[in-house]
Amino acid sequence: MLPTRALALAMVLGLSGSSATPAGAIPAFARRYKVSCQLCHNPIPKLTDFGYQFAANGYRMAAAEEPHDSIATGDELLTLLKEVPLAIRLDMYAQLYADGNAAVDFQTPYGLKLLSGGPVTKKISYYFYTFLVERGDIGGVEDAFIHVNDIAGAPVDLMAGQFQVSDPLFKRELRLEFEDYAVYRARVGLVPANLTYERGIMATADLAGFTLTGQVLNGNGVEPAQPNHHFDVDASKNVFGHITRDIVSALRLGVFGYYGRSHGNDLTDETRMVGVDGTLSLGIVEVNGQYIHRRDDQPTYTPGEPEVTLNGGFGEVIVRPAGSRFFGYGLYNLVSADQPLVDVGEGGPPNVSRYETVAGGVGYLASRNVKLNTEVQYDLEQESARFTLGLVLAY
Repeated sequence: MLPTRALALAMVLGLSGSSATPAGAIPAFARRYKVSCQLCHNPIPKLTDFGYQFAANGYRMAAAEEPHDSIATGDELLTLLKEVPLAIRLDMYAQLYADGNAAVDFQTPYGLKLLSGGPVTKKISYYFYTFLVERGDIGGVEDAFIHVNDIAGAPVDLMAGQFQVSDPLFKRELRLEFEDYAVYRARVGLVPANLTYERGIMATADLAGFTLTGQVLNGNGVEPAQPNHHFDVDASKNVFGHITRDIVSALRLGVFGYYGRSHGNDLTDETRMVGVDGTLSLGIVEVNGQYIHRRDDQPTYTPGEPEVTLNGGFGEVIVRPAGSRFFGYGLYNLVSADQPLVDVGEGGPPNVSRYETVAGGVGYLASRNVKLNTEVQYDLEQESARFTLGLVLAY
């Protein structure tokens, strides 16, 4: 018999063959420039190469382009768009859970977002989205930042606000799967830091064929402000650095490092992460991979506790036949640690020290901004399955 991991990868490849800078589809940009959504997304919300460049330009066709559709104010220091760019995204799901007993769950709406973004000046842009409804509850703001292009005429961009630490690696909000990139969400003990949403600043520079990214972060997620109105719970700041380069036209490789400190019970935990990431593009097939090694020396802030190690990553395959409305995808997740994991993904089991899943699906574009898909996920540790039917609409 095949080993468990080899079997899981084979299932990913089989399911995929038969057949997620800023995040989310925002048709306000298509309306502004009078172009199709397919210029930036294939399929929604996954970005094309042009879509990545459009976002890097601050949501404009070319860097330093004058804001499009602005009104004449008579003030050379003021640029106002004729209309505030707004878009909506609606996610609806129906799921069947099978862990010995089958149950159907209608998750409609699962998420309802209001999105806005665009240029404010030649070099300054903004982007945000807020959940009006998230998982049946009142949501909140996730991405919200300003973006400054080409600081002092150099190929350096700066973002400040709220964003995902993992954005320079793979953007969670642009994945095609319902199943999440578990290793980005995983935490251990009481330490709040992971690779999802944080408040801070991020700088990106292009140098000699390399793309360099650095981040300075609060390190405690996006929890509400403390009673003293401080967003950060301590004086420490966490740092993240990433280097990536196209080795050949079809292959991109990257490495990153992360260091942070957090405090509790008059003790300090130090978090260290290193990882590698890569993308291989072979015509209609795209293969993505991520590996992360994490160490926390006192994650529960308990004197004398042993260091905790976390290892994990994912492998992803996306198939997008040219000229077809159909697409397929597969995702393999594996995260393991010396202590129970915290927050490993959508519907992930609590209090497990190992999370291993395989998921695959087939999708269809009913129109450029309406996506249908079906996905099956199997938890190799819990021996349970989840079947998902989904609809995503953006307008």
